[in-house]
Amino acid sequence: MSKNIFVVALSVLVLTACGTTPQRQAESRAIPAPIEDRSTGQADKPVAGGYLAGDGPGANPPANIDDIPDAVPVNEPLHRYANRPYSALDKTYTPLTQAGNFKQRGIASWYGKKFHGQRTSSGEKYDMYLMTAAHPTLPIPSYARVTHAGSGKSVVVRVNDRGPFLHDRVIDLSYTAAHKLGITGSGSSEVEIESVTADSRPIARTEAVQSVPLDPVATSSAPPVTGSNVFLQLGAFGSKEAAEKFLSEMRGKLGETGKQLILFSQDNKTRVHLGPYASQLEARNSREALRSKLGFMPMVNLH
Repeated sequence: MSKNIFVVALSVLVLTACGTTPQRQAESRAIPAPIEDRSTGQADKPVAGGYLAGDGPGANPPANIDDIPDAVPVNEPLHRYANRPYSALDKTYTPLTQAGNFKQRGIASWYGKKFHGQRTSSGEKYDMYLMTAAHPTLPIPSYARVTHAGSGKSVVVRVNDRGPFLHDRVIDLSYTAAHKLGITGSGSSEVEIESVTADSRPIARTEAVQSVPLDPVATSSAPPVTGSNVFLQLGAFGSKEAAEKFLSEMRGKLGETGKQLILFSQDNKTRVHLGPYASQLEARNSREALRSKLGFMPMVNLH
């Protein structure tokens, strides 16, 4: 009798396990933070650098890692399966089916060599040296601008994976994306995420602006705000010619704003700034209004 009960119980367990098919192997992919070891009930401890033992940067990263370009948004069809509702760690997620109307602030983490070459939710192999990211609900594939809340550094990544699911993380960045944002050492940091599309004309910024004047070009006769160092950055370019062309486009889009469009240069980048503003609050309010005209969100910068 007891033997029959054991067989029935075992059968129920097997059927239960077979009836729960995860969206991907998200539950087995550790994120770079202490996570619960489901075999022991203990939490793994991160090693120096903020990532778990076995993960981290590769032994031979590309010599030009700082020059790896950001992802460039293009129109792509959504993945057939990766955008269906799914469950991970007893929580249900419903992915978005349209990009471009999403903004989120929270903690970003990153994943590296431990998962390099493994399949992502999109079916593509994870490449830690590409500008990609995992997000619980953004469409796959889609693109997002990720901005470091502390430094103002910003990158554009392609979302092709699901996660993270623990410790209130909002996005898992590839090693290269985290490196360009400057968060590989700490393992995590607060960021702002904004979904962007091919029509958003996202302007990637991978460094904070501490710029010096280079032949200011004004588009407004309004007097500048005396003594203010608050500007909005609209773009950053590798050549002055490209910056001047973009400035001309912005002049046509913005018209009369009561502010000046100015070129600044530093670290081999020519930047297009709008301002100055009397305060950071005024600049933040202005960028919200400018978003509908420009199709992207300018960034507040202090000279």
